[in-house]
Amino acid sequence: MAGPTLVIDLAEPVAPAVLREFRALVVGLSCLFHEERPGAFHVNVPVERLGIADTGGERSTDEGLTAPAGATPRREDSQRSFSLYLIGAGAGDESTFEAEHEDQSEVEAVLGFRPVQAVNVSAGRNRQVDHVATALLTAAVLDVVGGVCRAELADGQRAVVSGLPGLLGLADDAWDTALITAEFLRAWAERPGFRLVK
Repeated sequence: MAGPTLVIDLAEPVAPAVLREFRALVVGLSCLFHEERPGAFHVNVPVERLGIADTGGERSTDEGLTAPAGATPRREDSQRSFSLYLIGAGAGDESTFEAEHEDQSEVEAVLGFRPVQAVNVSAGRNRQVDHVATALLTAAVLDVVGGVCRAELADGQRAVVSGLPGLLGLADDAWDTALITAEFLRAWAERPGFRLVK
């Protein structure tokens, strides 16, 4: 995908009932929905369904889009494309999962578990609205599937995020990595200048 990606690490495989809730969440948020396999979806999500205001948009850019309440995407940008997919043990591409979680000993030490599955949430584009929408969509998924989100931090972001609610820990692996909750993502997305590492 061309935009940012967030990863939700899971200590246990997703139960069938939770997988059904995950699917129902994605279907409910989407205006265009394609299910590749159980737990793997390609969707278009109107940003209003994530709590980002669509004001009809006189703006031709998304400058100043820093908070869900203050966001002003252009009307034609209201629908954002995403891929959401469950991977790992018994849930899709296990080799990709292993590669993505290779050399994560410091992250695992902060997490307190070795992930067995993960949900990746990837945006199709890389505009500011996509970063906010990715954070809010990931928060909604976390509410359903549980787990801990991993977010890489850009230079200088460690100081910005260190006081936010829902920060479970920071790891200094290849990147500065924040281990976070849905509460954290929602608070972070409201900060001026919010942007995920692509």
